[in-house]
Amino acid sequence: MNTLKATFLLLLLAMLFMGIGYLLGGKSGMVMAFAFATIMNFGMYWFSDKIVLKMYRAKPVTEATHRKLWRTVSMASQKAMIPMPKVYIIPSKAPNAFATGRSVNHAAVAATEGLLELLNDNELEGVIGHELAHIINKDMLIGTIAATMASAIGMLASMARWSMIFGGYSRDDNRGGSNPIVMIVLMIVAPLAAMLIQMAISRTREYKADAEGGRITNQYLSLASALQKLHNAPVRMNLDQRPATAHLFIANPLSGKGFASLFSTHPPVEERIKRLQTLAMTGYLG
Repeated sequence: MNTLKATFLLLLLAMLFMGIGYLLGGKSGMVMAFAFATIMNFGMYWFSDKIVLKMYRAKPVTEATHRKLWRTVSMASQKAMIPMPKVYIIPSKAPNAFATGRSVNHAAVAATEGLLELLNDNELEGVIGHELAHIINKDMLIGTIAATMASAIGMLASMARWSMIFGGYSRDDNRGGSNPIVMIVLMIVAPLAAMLIQMAISRTREYKADAEGGRITNQYLSLASALQKLHNAPVRMNLDQRPATAHLFIANPLSGKGFASLFSTHPPVEERIKRLQTLAMTGYLG
């Protein structure tokens, strides 16, 4: 069900993107929007891992330099029966971790120094299992496409706004967006809708990675404990304020509360812990 839901939401994003292209430029605009999205996704698919690792100043790890992290990833990879991904350490006291890469054979797992200090061995294994589950489920690809599409929709909406401001819009244009009211609604609603869809996709994949990661390592309760520790870490330990990469991390690196939590890339921690506890006791979610 989670996979079907994510697929459906990705299709909604694509339809929304192409619909905006049609409103802005008719059929030719729709084709151009599709081509633009394809090029952006292709570029992010091949280079997003290098970009995000460099963004967080991640350094490659060996068994000699970070024995605990390297061995944990190695053992979890053997349990998951996948090639061991490259391992990186992020020089930050903020406790967090993420996986990136375009496939099982071209993947990387990165953890912060703060994560290694905060968690015990079993909790760390649970977190690494979660990240390996993302790799197995190709969540890096899905998340990258969703984030890229959402960003592109925001760019198109911005283009429409500047077009209206500087007179690029005309009632005689042969396009779906010839009505100025439609264009105004488009500029307001489309980016918001795209963001909500992207967040829904990310939350769906987190639930699945929790369950799969717990199954791989048999550390359901340790993963639940790790999530609780990450949740209780003080706000000042949050990694940064970069919404574009928030969906990558096991714990939301942003500190949004209240209304802002509606736009969170992660499900409520309490619900994630409850599901893991249920899986530990029964082996399935009722």
